[in-house]
Parts: sequence; C-alpha cells; structure tokens
Amino acid sequence: MKPNIGLVNALLRLTCGFTMLAWSTARLAKRPYRERYFLVAMLAALKIGTGIVRYCPFTNLFNEYQEKQQQNNSQNQEEEFTGNPT
Repeated sequence: MKPNIGLVNALLRLTCGFTMLAWSTARLAKRPYRERYFLVAMLAALKIGTGIVRYCPFTNLFNEYQEKQQQNNSQNQEEEFTGNPT
C-alpha cells in the first residue's frame, strides 16, 4: 500500500479529523440519542486514519478511474486516425 496523498494533505486531514471528532463527541455527550453526531464521529475517524497512513482508498479509486478514461480516449483516437486521410 503506497501513500497516495501528500504530507500537507495528510496534515489537513488530521487537523480536520480531530476537530470534527472533538465537536461530535462534545455533542454526543450532551445529546447521546442523536445518530448524526455518531456519523460525524465515524467520518472524523476515517479522516484521521487516512491522515496517519497517508493512503486514501477513494483517491486511489478516482486515480484508477482517470487512468482508464485516458486509456480509452487514447485508444479511440488511435482507431479514428488509422486510415489514410486522402
């Protein structure tokens, strides 16, 4: 698993993740029956985890999708220009 996000991006993810986690746990302490605060806490934990390991699976999927799109576009362009343009 190779890191696919930069150092600055990882630091921003950690900062935002810890901020969101602190906010959601404070809200959960006041109102434990609210499910949306638990969801925010889970998303914050995801951001903290991706910041620590510097690997984001969504970024990896997006990069693979972009590479496949570029390959398909290059193949389509090669097929269009294989004939003699006379």
